[in-house]
Amino acid sequence: MSDYSNITAALVRETRTREKALSLMNDNCRSRFLLQAQRTSKVCLFFHGFTATPEQFLPIGEAFFQAGYNVVIPLLPGHGLAGNWDSDNPPPLPEEQHIYQRFSLYWLEQVQALGEQVVIGGLSGGSTLSAWLALERPELIHRALLFAPYTSNSNLLVDLIVKIMPIYFQWRTEEGVISYGYDGFVMPALRVFMDMGQDLLERAKNSIAAAPCFIISSESDRAVDDNENQDLYESLVKLQPKCWYYSFDKVFDIHHNMMTKAEGNDYQDLVFAVAKAYVGSDLTWQEVEEIAYQMLFQGKTFDAVVQELDFTQRVCPDLQTLISLLDKPGIVAAFQEE
Repeated sequence: MSDYSNITAALVRETRTREKALSLMNDNCRSRFLLQAQRTSKVCLFFHGFTATPEQFLPIGEAFFQAGYNVVIPLLPGHGLAGNWDSDNPPPLPEEQHIYQRFSLYWLEQVQALGEQVVIGGLSGGSTLSAWLALERPELIHRALLFAPYTSNSNLLVDLIVKIMPIYFQWRTEEGVISYGYDGFVMPALRVFMDMGQDLLERAKNSIAAAPCFIISSESDRAVDDNENQDLYESLVKLQPKCWYYSFDKVFDIHHNMMTKAEGNDYQDLVFAVAKAYVGSDLTWQEVEEIAYQMLFQGKTFDAVVQELDFTQRVCPDLQTLISLLDKPGIVAAFQEE
């Protein structure tokens, strides 16, 4: 067997052994490994959302696997465990940042051997953890996909409850929509990610480096404070000019759990496309807007603009999808300010 084969076999075997001892709710809670026959140009390390399981990231994982990448989706600490969980017996979710941070550093180290470049990503709490990793180990990360990072809630009253009240909260899931993982949690477990998010906002203002990050949000997301996501972007792009930010228009009605159709997002493929556009391109956001401006207001084709700007080797086809979604008045305003 090759070194790559030995490394991947050992990683899967050790993970399976460790998780077998945990007594998981079902096999869908297991860490997922979508591995090519050989080391790839890029490997994706995805962290699922708070209280969820790796199954949440399987659709986008398969999209990147089909694009030729290796994909690893580990089960977060304290998640996916079998039990009769309720307010009297809440699931054993960590209540300290360092548990998640140590976990993310472990997996970042493990995936180095699986690809030449590492792409990390996550949803909500998993996104917040990815953002922390992008600041903690920027030299090891090629791109970070931050889907709806959780730094605080959109509702100040909810923020207050999370900060000071140790109550049990049960998710309210709409009919016909799947909720992966636990049905509820105690507030101190969520407070971990709020505290991590607030620390991130301050750290991003004072750091000297960051991995390239793409913050993907939605105007229909009522769970997080997108103003803080925009603040995070403004701080990150000063450290790394290849950071991007995009928020889906309300017309798509994409809510906080944006990763799968099963969770209620009928436009999951658009989310995947814009994510792939970032990973497969090597542009600043200003350069993306330049392409869009010339296409929209000078009547040029995507291929023509890319060729004229000498971006052929720096873009991927999925970028056309993202450009088609951009706010036209916003692009005009951006160029009028220059």
